[in-house]
Amino acid sequence: MTLNYPDVCQQSLIEPWWEEYTGIEFRPGRLVWAYLPHADQVPYTLIPIGRTEDPTDHGTARVKIKSFSIGDPVKKNDLSVAALPLYENEKFCVYRTKKRPAVIISKGGPLIEKELTRDMSKSRTVPTVLVVPSYGADIGYRKKFIERIRRCEYPQFIWDLLPIGGKEKGSIIRLDHVQPVIRSTRSIELTQYCLSEKAMAFVMQWVDWLVSGRMDQDSSLCQTRDFLMEF
Repeated sequence: MTLNYPDVCQQSLIEPWWEEYTGIEFRPGRLVWAYLPHADQVPYTLIPIGRTEDPTDHGTARVKIKSFSIGDPVKKNDLSVAALPLYENEKFCVYRTKKRPAVIISKGGPLIEKELTRDMSKSRTVPTVLVVPSYGADIGYRKKFIERIRRCEYPQFIWDLLPIGGKEKGSIIRLDHVQPVIRSTRSIELTQYCLSEKAMAFVMQWVDWLVSGRMDQDSSLCQTRDFLMEF
């Protein structure tokens, strides 16, 4: 597939960058949609304060929402609501989320044999994928900043033109916003696009740079970055 990438970006040097893919696998490099929380927010807590007037209705409850911080003690709520089970040292959190494009960077581990998980809570071994969200660059980013991101200057930012379109100035993929999402089509909507094998290898070098704080001087990322930084 052909996207009109500018000359000064890694996509102009690594072709193809995106490829069409219609399989149903949650494979690394797959472009997906998911509801992901905004990272820059203080969470709110949800506190049950009453039941509905119908005593047979166990699916709804009256609640209040208030802000909290990590240092606030966890208070036990004596109001038991079947619709909102809460266990020891747990707290309900309320976040703003948005359906946004993301790239799978890990498909997660294999399924665990049932004989090893019998009588265990599903939450202890539920399969997940790791995704990195993409943010539109049309609003909120200075042109000069975007140009520096396009030159691979920062370990946490990747500039791209997503094949789903919609953003004139491209998108910013935030590697430092990596997060788990349940490996299910109820949580993730697959697109028909995936990073090419070469592009995914390049991105994983970028992930290693962010996580380790060091860049392999012999990597294609380092060589590409050195070349682009000269412009």
